Amino acid sequence: MKILLTIGDITLKGGAERVVANLANAYVQIGLDVEILSFYKSGDKDAFELDNRVKLSYMHQKSFDKKRKNFFYKMSYKFIESYILKRDFKDKDFIIFNNSPHFPLFKNKNTKYIRINHTASKGRYLKRYDYFDTLVLIATGEIDFWKSHHKNIELIPNFLPNISNLNTNYSQKVVVSVGRLSKEKGFLRLIDIWKLIQDSKEFKDWKLHIVGDGELKEKIENKIKDLNLTNSIILKPFTKDVESEYLSASIYAMTSHFEGLPMVLIEAQSYALPTIAFDVATGPSDIIENEKSGYLIEDNNLNEYATKLKTLMSDENLRAKMGAKSKEIVKSKFSKEVVMKQWMELFERIKNNA
Repeated sequence: MKILLTIGDITLKGGAERVVANLANAYVQIGLDVEILSFYKSGDKDAFELDNRVKLSYMHQKSFDKKRKNFFYKMSYKFIESYILKRDFKDKDFIIFNNSPHFPLFKNKNTKYIRINHTASKGRYLKRYDYFDTLVLIATGEIDFWKSHHKNIELIPNFLPNISNLNTNYSQKVVVSVGRLSKEKGFLRLIDIWKLIQDSKEFKDWKLHIVGDGELKEKIENKIKDLNLTNSIILKPFTKDVESEYLSASIYAMTSHFEGLPMVLIEAQSYALPTIAFDVATGPSDIIENEKSGYLIEDNNLNEYATKLKTLMSDENLRAKMGAKSKEIVKSKFSKEVVMKQWMELFERIKNNA
């Protein structure tokens, strides 16, 4: 079976890029022929490690933004690149689209086209999704919406390639949050929450670690200074050794405005961290069992978020109890073995219905 995974730009350090790398590695490990096509290239190399059996190619050697500076390209790239995809990848049984604005406008007769929806839908231009044979959702929040707009909807979550045997130490007075420093990740409101906690004086010996890089870094640094939080908030750069960051904390905090299915939340739970997040439309509610493995907070209710975070910070036994439940959830729902079984069953169903 020959599979092509497409991605907007594999050199970016984001969740969708990590998912594509994980999928490609898992597919080749069970004997499939796998190639990744990255439409664009903004960095020097792919951000995540690939099995040496995974073929990797680039359609362009420039970033999407640099390519769009050409007016003709900006107006016609979806048609041109769909044609190139059809012309150059006739031998693929499945082409799986990830995190790019592309659609299979031109198709090969013997190829099946699948799209993974990594983020919440904006509900626009829905007819173009008809070009795909199957839509795969990674979270439950939009199942009803998509079932009313497409005939073939599947739910297959992201997975962790490996689940560590290590658990964190709950005596550590550190809260951690990991992600790209961009607007949708909500780090600015996390700083506001941390200000509420620090104002209470009770948690002066606690630290907040924010791990990541991105366009809001300077704004985040300035806000930390303006609120006099430089002694309790530590900014750390993106690292491939994220395991050490999870193991240095006893609570994981997410404050995203929207998500698909956040890998960092699953990763954090794999190290038995209790987790807390806003209950946005999709994502956290598929991972966190409220009041069992952590807390789901009404979106943008910063006071309630701070209250629940303080509840966790005050009780080491509660952190340990919720952390154990976190790890149990990851093993039962997000292990590679569980999720790859779902993918292989999907491939078989599509082939049998062809």
